[in-house]
Amino acid sequence: MAGRTPFWRSLLNGWVAIAARFGFVQTILLLALIYAFLIGPVWTVTVIARRDFLAKRGLRAEGSAWLDADTAEPDLERAKLLS
Repeated sequence: MAGRTPFWRSLLNGWVAIAARFGFVQTILLLALIYAFLIGPVWTVTVIARRDFLAKRGLRAEGSAWLDADTAEPDLERAKLLS
């Protein structure tokens, strides 16, 4: 029996091929559902509310995206806490 594959092996190979196709279809469906029910509505609300999460609207007028940090004055006690 050197040249024949056992019946269970060919059955397993067929099952793996079918499962791979189902997995591909399931992945596409899950991604479509996530987009339709999560990403799409959030984007729509963001556009309607005109939110700018990255603060990009004023960049052309200001010329820079640099924001000064809100930090406290350096002192010895603060430095001890950070080390």
